[in-house]
Amino acid sequence: MSGNEKNSDYREVVVDSGDKIKDHLNKWCQSKDSVLSLLATNPKLTPEEAWHKLFHHNSLTNAVEAVEGHHRNTATSPTADDELQRARSCGKWGPKEPSDLFLKLYHDALCTLNDDLGRGMVSPCLMGSSGTVPLTIISVLPDIVRHMSNLIVRAEKEVFLATNFWQNSVASRYITNAIRELSRRAQARGTRITMKIIYDRGNPRQVFDPHYIVSESEYVGDAVALPPAKDIPGIDLQVMNYHQPILGTFHAKFMMVDRKIGVIQSNNIQDNDNLEMMVQVEGPIVDSLYDMAMISWHKKLDPPLPSLRSPATSAAGMTSFNESHAGIFSATSSIKGHTTVVDPAKMPSREPYGVEAGTSDDGATDTAGEHGSSEPQNAGSTSDSWPEHTADDPHYDEDIASEVFRVQAAVSAKPNETVMQAVTRHLNHTNSAGCPGNAPDCNRSNEMTPYIPHPAHEPFPIALVNRAPYGRPNSKNLLTPQNAAWLSALRNAKRNVFIQTPTLNAEPLIPAIVQACERGVDVYCYVCLGYNDAGEMLPMQGGHNDKIAHQLYTTLSSTGRQHLRWYWYVAKDQTRPIPAEQKKRSCHIKLMIVDESVSIVGNGNQDTQSWFHSQEVNLMLDSPQICRAWIDALRRNQNTGLYGAVDNDGIWRDEQGNGVEGATGIDAGRFSWVNGFVGAVKRLQGTGGF
Repeated sequence: MSGNEKNSDYREVVVDSGDKIKDHLNKWCQSKDSVLSLLATNPKLTPEEAWHKLFHHNSLTNAVEAVEGHHRNTATSPTADDELQRARSCGKWGPKEPSDLFLKLYHDALCTLNDDLGRGMVSPCLMGSSGTVPLTIISVLPDIVRHMSNLIVRAEKEVFLATNFWQNSVASRYITNAIRELSRRAQARGTRITMKIIYDRGNPRQVFDPHYIVSESEYVGDAVALPPAKDIPGIDLQVMNYHQPILGTFHAKFMMVDRKIGVIQSNNIQDNDNLEMMVQVEGPIVDSLYDMAMISWHKKLDPPLPSLRSPATSAAGMTSFNESHAGIFSATSSIKGHTTVVDPAKMPSREPYGVEAGTSDDGATDTAGEHGSSEPQNAGSTSDSWPEHTADDPHYDEDIASEVFRVQAAVSAKPNETVMQAVTRHLNHTNSAGCPGNAPDCNRSNEMTPYIPHPAHEPFPIALVNRAPYGRPNSKNLLTPQNAAWLSALRNAKRNVFIQTPTLNAEPLIPAIVQACERGVDVYCYVCLGYNDAGEMLPMQGGHNDKIAHQLYTTLSSTGRQHLRWYWYVAKDQTRPIPAEQKKRSCHIKLMIVDESVSIVGNGNQDTQSWFHSQEVNLMLDSPQICRAWIDALRRNQNTGLYGAVDNDGIWRDEQGNGVEGATGIDAGRFSWVNGFVGAVKRLQGTGGF
């Protein structure tokens, strides 16, 4: 088949898993048996052994290369009602019933496991679950590692931390400082902490042992700089370096503490200039993440994790929704001492995305104190009351409430400083120091809120939609829960789909976007200009972002073009996109929101590597309230919707008709593949885009 014939075929169909949940899969989903349950019974087993005892007829790695025969015509194959009911029975959803939209996406994700349970990287009975979200972070990297460090020092028994790339950096020092502090606290109370860290730093040993245990002499070296055992006598630390050769990157980024709290994030542990996103979850979904973590670890846990026999489902009442959490919110549903409304139930009505969302400013605030909240400053929201928590000067907090007040104080205007100057100061850290802001000031009701606390709520349906790593250099490994959920979202959306991603070029995704737009669904793509352009120019990688934007606009009909809303990322303090190569203001968020009610968030980019090769971990949430809170926070914490829109040829121009200086452009030239190899090397060195 020629390239043109293949593109034509993809305009008509999208890859899907099939229409029905098979009986054996249905049985496993309703079973109580999981890798976790088996390890709790016999801790001497490795997770790999536990998996094979349960699912010996299914392969855990290198899933079946099956694409042909699994196409579904998007116009004629809706999910039948009886299949939705079966999907409903294949999850443990808690007190709230899942919506039909959520079930359609979950059904299609689940069906990818029909022929190989290992594709999901989680025991089937734990794929569909429930939980709560007390906190979301949408901010620069230091704000995320600040929260990670606070969770670490508050651990009572164990910490499991996973990241794609770990690099000795300011970011890693937040973590290593916290590890040392946790050891001190554990010794003071006469306990020991078990800690596991897993990362992917390419090493020739992985050809023979993809999951290799890192020696202390290696992980205390300059490249990683974790603490030696003598410096952390209260912690038993075990470190793994995991990569599935050749291309099966461990791209997962998550952490769990005491099997009670889970966080999933977009960032690696290395300094960068990115806007990132982290979501904290609690409740039964933490057991699902824990099971996935054990499967990822693969080898013997030495020593075993103390919480193997303490399910998150048994921790009733152990939640962040306590009195201190309730005290975060003012009478007007803002963070106390501030004006921005963070409770979705009290937010003003507005369009969700793009220029139409606007800012509804009542007048700009020039300097601190001119347009503050009517709430008294008794929350201690000033920088004097809450000194900033840094890698050089740690200030650990005992709960989310204190963290929220401390971070909001750091991003708030100081005396004789405008609101936007405060934002620039906050964004100018490590790699991006010295970048001037040029955006006009904003009203305090639209100030940046790095930490978004969520009011107390009941558990709601959450599913894990992952993909297992696949190392072979081809594009055959498409059938995974992650990919099926994304495609199903575009297929089943009625009003709009929002996508924020650093890169967007996966071959199956492009026609799915086209079909949704031609169907009248508004598709908003917030993409980072120039992100990893060099790496994406390699053969079989899909192409760089400029090229894809232009391709989409020129492929769509005049009617369909009206429904594609492509924006280049613009930082909160800027009025135009800045190419990622300049390392001043980039965005690394990985998020999809469907009809403003169902969201998929986590590790997966919308690029060829994440669609076909890397291990990815993503949460699918069924909560219009959380979605609305995220939509508004994304509006406040970046200026993409205000200034990032491209013209109807996919090219961004300013009011004078000028493009972005330094952008690659839609045509990278005849020798773009040379840049591609340079980009590939940078990725292996940890300096490219992941």
